[in-house]
Amino acid sequence: MMLLSHRSLLAVAAVVDIALHARPSPVAAKFLAARHDLPPRHLETMLQALVRAGILKGVRGPRGGYELARERRRITAGDIARAAMQETSDESTPLPRSRLIDEVVGPALRRATDAFLAELDSVTVEDLCRQSEQKAVFGDIAQRADFTI
Repeated sequence: MMLLSHRSLLAVAAVVDIALHARPSPVAAKFLAARHDLPPRHLETMLQALVRAGILKGVRGPRGGYELARERRRITAGDIARAAMQETSDESTPLPRSRLIDEVVGPALRRATDAFLAELDSVTVEDLCRQSEQKAVFGDIAQRADFTI
């Protein structure tokens, strides 16, 4: 069972992909979508949320796209998951209100969520890039992307 939402999982994968491919030029959303077998427009709102969170930087123009806004060792999976979760709201479902939720269930789940996110905070984009390079998930592309901000 995966505890991360599909959106958070995709956000982490997108940031790692961008970290591996953003040199010498930014990664266009259409190429990112193609590598993950998604419709091109599917990623745009998520990528914009990551820009607003200061994780990615959007570059305009014909050779535009996305690149990291800070060093990959300074971005954690927890940062990315939080940014993805902030953009997701389930307003169609009414928020339950009761003493049981307020005093027992809510605090317990908040503690569990905090522990989960703390664990994600120990995983950096740098760690995930190194694993990707070791496993050659994109062939030799990672060999060319050796740089730091």
